[in-house]
Amino acid sequence: MITLNFPDFEFKLKKIDSKTFIFDFLRKKYFLLTPEEWVRQHVLNFLFVKKIPLSHIAVEKKINVNNLNKRFDVVVYNSIGDVLMLIECKSPSIKLTQEVFDQISVYNLNLNSNFCMITNGLDHIYFKIDQISKKYTFVKEFPLK
Repeated sequence: MITLNFPDFEFKLKKIDSKTFIFDFLRKKYFLLTPEEWVRQHVLNFLFVKKIPLSHIAVEKKINVNNLNKRFDVVVYNSIGDVLMLIECKSPSIKLTQEVFDQISVYNLNLNSNFCMITNGLDHIYFKIDQISKKYTFVKEFPLK
């Protein structure tokens, strides 16, 4: 896998039938190492480094959007269970286009997150959402302390 624009992390990898799997320390199991999973695991480690409590992170959970079942990549909650940040992970080969913004915006209709992060591991885009005006403002740095 390619080097991403995150700090260096050590990952537990294993091979099964010539396929590589990566250990997800949050979900406590191995997942097939795809380019998107590579990015997602970097994001989870990044959140850990940023001192986000593990109990405040959800990974790949189902949500219902316009009567369709969807899955978000990562959500960070606050201590009372409100969504603070919705994170969409893409493969490094995927450009962060309007289509990706549209996807995370649709997910956020149900989640009402204050912040969003879109990443392909190489580029990270953060933005704050004004829930009243439904407008967003780009943020330069990771917004959660």
